[in-house]
Amino acid sequence: MGRFLSIDSWTGDFLAERGLVTPQQLNEASELAVRWGANLADVMLTKNWIAEDEYYTALAERFSVELVDLQRDPLDRDLLEEADVATYMRELAVPWRAENGATTIVTARPGPELILYARRKWGEGVKIRIAPKKDIQRAVQEVFSERYLDAAVFDLANYDPVMSAQTGFTPVQLVVAWALVTATAIGLAVEPIATLIVINLVMTVFYLGNFLFKSVLIWYGGKNQHASERRLDTAVSLLRNEDLPIYTVLVPMFREPDVLPILANALRELDYPTSRLDIKIVLEEGDQLTIDAATALGLEDIFEIILVPPSQPQTKPKACNYALQFARGEYLVIYDAEDKPEPDQLKKVVVTFDRAPDNVACVQCRLNYFNRDENWLTRLFTLDYSLWFDLMLPGLEKLKVPIPLGGTSNHFKMDVLRELRAWDPFNVTEDADLGIRLTQKGYEVRLAASTTYEEANVSQSNWIRQRSRWIKGYMQTFLVHTRRPIHLMKTIGPLGVLGFIFFIGGTMLSGLLNPLFWLIFIFWLLTESGVFDPLFPPVLLYLSLFNLLAGNGLFMFIMMLAPFRRNWLSLAPYSLTVFWYWVLMSVAAWKGAWQLITKPFYWEKTEHGLSKHTASEVSKAQAGQLAG
Repeated sequence: MGRFLSIDSWTGDFLAERGLVTPQQLNEASELAVRWGANLADVMLTKNWIAEDEYYTALAERFSVELVDLQRDPLDRDLLEEADVATYMRELAVPWRAENGATTIVTARPGPELILYARRKWGEGVKIRIAPKKDIQRAVQEVFSERYLDAAVFDLANYDPVMSAQTGFTPVQLVVAWALVTATAIGLAVEPIATLIVINLVMTVFYLGNFLFKSVLIWYGGKNQHASERRLDTAVSLLRNEDLPIYTVLVPMFREPDVLPILANALRELDYPTSRLDIKIVLEEGDQLTIDAATALGLEDIFEIILVPPSQPQTKPKACNYALQFARGEYLVIYDAEDKPEPDQLKKVVVTFDRAPDNVACVQCRLNYFNRDENWLTRLFTLDYSLWFDLMLPGLEKLKVPIPLGGTSNHFKMDVLRELRAWDPFNVTEDADLGIRLTQKGYEVRLAASTTYEEANVSQSNWIRQRSRWIKGYMQTFLVHTRRPIHLMKTIGPLGVLGFIFFIGGTMLSGLLNPLFWLIFIFWLLTESGVFDPLFPPVLLYLSLFNLLAGNGLFMFIMMLAPFRRNWLSLAPYSLTVFWYWVLMSVAAWKGAWQLITKPFYWEKTEHGLSKHTASEVSKAQAGQLAG
């Protein structure tokens, strides 16, 4: 804060004298700087009250130093140290030239505090030049892009290969699969009826266990949530801005220019001091459409654009790994392009971390949809998410079962994330994998009572593309974490293994097996044939009927109750139509299984901005920006 005040005292009145800001803007910026814990210049740049080029030109004139164009006169790469990248980004001071034993640095924040820091770092003879903040950030990215890209792709595979999905099936897994197929084939040849009964019994018991386990989760997850939520709200109201840590916000985007204004507006509305926000819009270098849209939008100074160089696999986790190298926060959160987090979410997470044991490394917030009433699919998707995030995940947390993280609104301790080599770029459901990996390494995941609202898929084909990627990622995660079954049991315990099998394995396996049981039931219903009677001895028949009638009926009832917590009662009747939703799930599961074999690392792109609400959301976002 001392450095910020030094800059303010040197530049505020000077900018007003030059007519670059009005006295009214200067007074308001001073008040906001105190409230946000930011410096005066950052406030004015954030509010777009002064053009960036005019500000830095005036700053150079005020301090009587040269303004450097880093595109024309780039950094000397030999002067930069990889270990200092986080410091360069935090201090916005980077070595530029070294001549006659003296180092010349470029900075976006000149002032007495910066001079003291520069002399400690580069010696008494250090010289100061000025360059815009975004130019410095971009220049540092370019220097380290090649080595950081390699780390983004291969760091986990090199450091902890057994935890990487780069290898899909290990030799041991292939041998076990071959042995099971061979044993089944021999059994069918020698004792076909007995073999089919055993297979049927295993699948029926699995269904029953999956049904019972999820029922227990929902029971535990629905208990005593309101009291803890009220305590959390009270704690948030007592926070002081000056005590809050720096928070990195990563937003990976690909071919999503239409939703960029919604995203920017949602991040502007975060109730968190701007001086402690490190927001990075992560774009692919080849995605010129989104890059142009971001440039045209004139994003404020709190936003930084990270361009990810092209490489394979082209996945969201690889992009996040790359951007992570330039992050400077104590905590980090991932948001998707269309996300609208509740404004106080970051503060709620800070409180949750402060109250939690030291081994809590991640806080997962709830996800739901802002266009839930748009059509049948959005209503069913909302029922699905309400059941998952409002009931099942709290149940996992209370039972201390590993939590497979959702794809967004995951808040991490930065040091733990780096320790674990972040996300697996070869896993297309990277956060579910990371949630299990965190638990195996001795860390825990907690939930916070804050919701991020997203755009629910309005198209069934688009939904299948998205869900097939999720299920393929669950298959990758299951394969990775069952490579060492004894180690898995030791690290997460018997209940954790049970939860992993039913929550990860059950989600993918039920989608694959459901069509088989449906076809058998429909065939029997239409023909009343006894051809399947030998496969269903009395006990097995009763278990199967229980799964079919009681299990499916109870899940319909539970889905009917899921939206009551949010008072979305109009969604409840749609739970009776969930069968078609399960059909779509099976289509997605089989598509994911096929892609696991043919294209394991292919990232099936989900198109956003298809909702009829998108245009109005964009208009509101743009109106909010103009008003600001």
